[in-house]
Amino acid sequence: MNRVGDRYFDQLERSGHASRIGDLDLIADLGIRTVRYPILWERTASHGPDTADWTWADERLERLQELGIDPIVGLIHHGSGPADTSLVDEEFPHRLAEFAQAVAQRYPWLRHFTPVNEPLTTARFSGLYGHWYPHGRDDATFLRTLVTQCRAVVLSMQAIREQIPTAALVQTEDIGRTTSTATLAYQAAFDNERRWLSLDLLHGTVNPEHALWTFLRDNGISDADLDWFLEHPCPPDIIGVNYYLTSERYLDENLASYPAWSHGGNSRQGYADVHSAVADGAVPINHADVLRDTWDRYHRPIAITEAHCGGTREGQLRWLMNIWESATELRADGVDLRAVTAWAMFGTYNWNNLVTSDTGFYEPGVYDVRSTPPRSTAVARLLRHVTGNQECDHPPSGSPWPFSLFAPQESWTYKVTDTVRPHHRPILIVGATGTLGKAFAILCADRQLAHVAVGRNEMDIADPQAVAATLASIRPWALINAAGYVRVDDAEYETTACYRENTHGATVLSRACADFGVRFVTFSSDLVFDGRKHSPYTEDDAVAPLGVYGRSKADAETQVLTIYPEAFIIRTSTFFGPWDTANFVTNTLRDLAEDRPVRAADDAFTSPTYIPDLVNTTLDLLIDDEHGLWHLANDGAVTWADFARQAADLAGLPVRLVHGCPTAALGLTAARPAYSVLGTRRGQILPSLDGALSRFMTTHEVTSRMSDARAVYQRS
Repeated sequence: MNRVGDRYFDQLERSGHASRIGDLDLIADLGIRTVRYPILWERTASHGPDTADWTWADERLERLQELGIDPIVGLIHHGSGPADTSLVDEEFPHRLAEFAQAVAQRYPWLRHFTPVNEPLTTARFSGLYGHWYPHGRDDATFLRTLVTQCRAVVLSMQAIREQIPTAALVQTEDIGRTTSTATLAYQAAFDNERRWLSLDLLHGTVNPEHALWTFLRDNGISDADLDWFLEHPCPPDIIGVNYYLTSERYLDENLASYPAWSHGGNSRQGYADVHSAVADGAVPINHADVLRDTWDRYHRPIAITEAHCGGTREGQLRWLMNIWESATELRADGVDLRAVTAWAMFGTYNWNNLVTSDTGFYEPGVYDVRSTPPRSTAVARLLRHVTGNQECDHPPSGSPWPFSLFAPQESWTYKVTDTVRPHHRPILIVGATGTLGKAFAILCADRQLAHVAVGRNEMDIADPQAVAATLASIRPWALINAAGYVRVDDAEYETTACYRENTHGATVLSRACADFGVRFVTFSSDLVFDGRKHSPYTEDDAVAPLGVYGRSKADAETQVLTIYPEAFIIRTSTFFGPWDTANFVTNTLRDLAEDRPVRAADDAFTSPTYIPDLVNTTLDLLIDDEHGLWHLANDGAVTWADFARQAADLAGLPVRLVHGCPTAALGLTAARPAYSVLGTRRGQILPSLDGALSRFMTTHEVTSRMSDARAVYQRS
């Protein structure tokens, strides 16, 4: 729970965990017996322990006891306390200690505590970078917030141990390394020393011989402040290392090579500060090195208390698996490494902007809370394997380290290596020459998912022998059917051809996948509905197609699920994307750029779908081993005419040339539903249509085409 200005960003509320006590049973189901758990000061006793509301904490801690789960209780997590205090308030440590004592009195059976999570990181974000309250931007405020938090830890543990003498301090911190160009080696050396400062203060080792003593004194920290820690050492019983892809930093004075958001500097020079994973000159990320650095410095028990990677599902799997392997390796070498924590269990909101605004950006964790109840991801399956001492055999989790991480809604692609082991079983993509097939091949390559794409010439999907031979030869772990007949109007008089590709082909593929034990994904359409509804169609609505194309898809759904109940069928809508030039948006913009009017239906509502969102989400759900019928479309309903107007407006082209008209006036052969918007009861995973259209406009291919188009329009 962090604060920006006067607004609190509460992950418990945002994720829904605050009102779902059943989540604790989901944690227990994974075989987990210790969990970091929040009993937050500002949520529980914002006006002091005398007016505390313990209801929520009582219920959750009682249920954890019943489940046999030992909580490591956190009192402040990236927070600054109740609204009437702050990290520069000298009373802050005493007030937190007062709350800590009340927690220990009420729950004397607790064993582990983290009074303040990541005090150094919080001090950087709150006192040095200005992201969080109290929004300081200088070394003096940074150090004051750090000293305040560390003093709060010491006083809190003293208060807790008055009630629970054996209480253990699990002190968490993000202690990733910094590397740099040769020119900035001095700054990297400083940052690498600074990363230990919170732990050094707690250990009582910040004395006049300490490398940062002068820095502390020069920026307002008094001898008395520092002597207090020497007199009240509170070394952690367990050092918790929080480790993310962004923990490793790289500094480069060549500002032009990096985006503006990364530009910063010191009093001597400006430089970019970026994640090592995106910098060509950075030292490769190595979990074991950071953990060994911690052990060598303190020789105290270590736990990895946060380990999460945003982006794609295989990125999350590989990150957690490699951290687990590093921890196992270090234990074998004699390092006292106690645990690995998969953080966050129920995902996080808005961490792509450091929780400074609520954009709704969600990164799923072990569970995905966009479904009700929360849906277990492949990370949950991995945890069940490791807690049960079983080997995980999921192909994407076995890719080598270093690896590539692809963030589909970010402006950067994290590329650590382009190596994929040749013996990994691939994904087989059928329909290589089509729009969807090409997109799957492009994004599988970006995500370093081993794959093979075949077209009509390599394999006839309606020929059982050809399909079986291909599966036997390629040995895929999954098959994605991106092939099919797509000409909706032509299907009315090419019924046989349509059914051969869409229905018979899909059933042949599903039967072969069932026989070979291969996961199967195929695509259906919003045109299986008749449009009589006036609210989004969900997966359990009855189908009633109006034309041949829709009937071919509806019949394929029934037959595929009958043959192979574990098949994964995705209904989607007309899609648009950056890698083809024949979709509705590009056709519209091309016509407008050439000063040609565009006619589009203003009485037909749909939910257009952005291909990169569709493909990335499909791959994530495939890795999660999802099955059955899903609706995947960008969130939003729009008429075709309004969709054209939105695209024109974003592209800077003449909206006045978009003319809305009745569908009947377009001269279409096949009947279309007047309303075919797709909703879902399984979880709205794709982001908003507005955001997708904006991202589409910023892709390189589209930007280049639109620049040319605008030039033509302006000249005319």
